[in-house]
Amino acid sequence: MARLLQAPPKFHPSEWDIANKMQCASTESQKSRSERMIAESRRLLNEIEKTTQKTQSDVNKKIEQRREEIKFWKQELDNKLEQIVHETEVLLTFKTRLEKSLESCKEPLIIAQKCLLNRQRRAGIDLVHDEVEQELLKEADVLQGVIALLGHTLEQTNEQIRLNRSAKYNLEMDLKDKFTALMIDDYCASLTNNTPDSRYADNAVKIEGNFVSPEDWIDFSNINVEKADKQRNNSLALRALIDSILSQTANDMRKQREMVNIAFRNRVKEVKDAKHKLETLLAMVMDETASQEKNIAALKKAIADKEGPVKVAQTRLEARNHRPNVELCYDTVQYRLISEVEEITKNIQRQLKDTLAQAETELKGLSRRQLSLEEEIQVKENTLYIDEVLCMQMRESVYINNF
Repeated sequence: MARLLQAPPKFHPSEWDIANKMQCASTESQKSRSERMIAESRRLLNEIEKTTQKTQSDVNKKIEQRREEIKFWKQELDNKLEQIVHETEVLLTFKTRLEKSLESCKEPLIIAQKCLLNRQRRAGIDLVHDEVEQELLKEADVLQGVIALLGHTLEQTNEQIRLNRSAKYNLEMDLKDKFTALMIDDYCASLTNNTPDSRYADNAVKIEGNFVSPEDWIDFSNINVEKADKQRNNSLALRALIDSILSQTANDMRKQREMVNIAFRNRVKEVKDAKHKLETLLAMVMDETASQEKNIAALKKAIADKEGPVKVAQTRLEARNHRPNVELCYDTVQYRLISEVEEITKNIQRQLKDTLAQAETELKGLSRRQLSLEEEIQVKENTLYIDEVLCMQMRESVYINNF
């Protein structure tokens, strides 16, 4: 056991001296390297701190610039949204005006058609294609044209309202995104190095595929603004067109209504004048009929009055035919009696009775003329009732409003 234990090696004093010197040299070298590292670390820390502060300051400025850009575009979008909303509301009132104007055309058209239908009930020669009928047909055409035009314009207005609302939706969606982005950047701007809820985030610096360039970002909002401006300008132009159409159509309908009313008044006056002339003629015919009846009565009395002289003459001739023998003479008395009978008979037959027959023929003609005039007067009365009572009174309810 004692043989296994060996004494540690012993060094020479010179070796000890060298070892101490080497320790001193090594320590000094290590100390120098450490001092240089400390100095380099301090320099690096200062440099990195300055760089970090500069970078963070630059980022803060960029965030602030971005916030201003978002605010600018948000304000632009807000202005355009307010404008398009206001324009849509105004256009909706124009749509209401169109709808009311379109509805107001229905009654005048129905009345014009009823007038045309009523006037088909005119009788005889009064069933004429007169100026009133021409103007009524023209009025119906004008009203149907106005209804078609207003209907087409209403369709355009509905489409423009849809486009306005589409532009409004795009602006609202863009504004919603801008509001969210501004809130996020406001939050980012509020963060400091001492903010307690700041944290590490994995893959924070990874750029996703749905990122857009700043140019695309500007173009997106700019396109929304331009679309809103375009639809607003289209809406303004459409409102001007609607104003023009409503004014022009109202003037056209009002003018045609007056033309129809003037034609009715003129026609009623013409029919009344014709009826008055017919009534004058009827009165004249009736007077003439009374005179002719008196004439016929006088002729009949004259014929009856001639029966006495004929009877006397014929009785005398009959009595003188009984004269005896030579007294039965064809004397002047006999000759004159025969002549008297022939004369009276001829006057009664050829003149009084012929004149009576002619007078009775004329009386029948006057009766036919009276009947014809009375029928024609009834025709005129029927026409006046249709035009003046049915049509003109019905047309009094026609009023063309300015919507």
